[in-house]
Amino acid sequence: MTKLVNVCATPAEVASLAAKHFLGRLSSLLAHKPEAHVAVTGGSLGIASLAAILDLPESKAIDFKRVHFWWGDERFVASDSADRNEVQARQALLNHIEVDEAKVHAFPSSDNGLSLEAAKELFTAELKSVFGARVPAFDLVFLGMGPDGHIGSLFPGKPAPAEGDFVVAESDSPKPPPLRLSFSYEVFSAADEIIFVIGGSDKAAAVAVAFGSNPQELPVGKVSAKTSSWFLDESAAISINA
Repeated sequence: MTKLVNVCATPAEVASLAAKHFLGRLSSLLAHKPEAHVAVTGGSLGIASLAAILDLPESKAIDFKRVHFWWGDERFVASDSADRNEVQARQALLNHIEVDEAKVHAFPSSDNGLSLEAAKELFTAELKSVFGARVPAFDLVFLGMGPDGHIGSLFPGKPAPAEGDFVVAESDSPKPPPLRLSFSYEVFSAADEIIFVIGGSDKAAAVAVAFGSNPQELPVGKVSAKTSSWFLDESAAISINA
């Protein structure tokens, strides 16, 4: 596993540098394959990173219609709720670029008549329709991290999903809203590259664990993609040697 660490002065620089890195990787991928699969994330820095993509001239050269957009996790709320990562990502990026809506794979919402478990099964079926029975392998995955070390909607103290259980239905999130859907550790770890975007002094302790001798103490340390590219601001990275 390759780990690349980039320490930036501010969260805004984290978003900008992560966006530039993402576009470079995406351009390279699309030069060698017909389509790419990308999973994006919510949170302030995750959404800021998506918005920063539009500010870069490199974005104009990308054929985003060849990109499958997924979300690493989603709040199980109404489809038009501002809490949905999908809504925020569309406002920040997707509404401003040309996408193929057939390649935009949003998690089900709570106003579609499905229970949380039924939504999990429906989305698992969608994953399998695209990737087959194998573990979904994304080209690029954006991940943020909470002060408690959670990633996606995988929280500390929660049982690990069973092998082959690619979608997690979280019914009691310690951070509201309580109902969520998330990819599993197995799916995140199958990615070619995870792009971590993390800022704030409240994240420093969890970052230290992720870079320490026992990273699996926290969810953030339980994923290990082929390449992990970390974009941290100085306050989040204060306890590590980058």
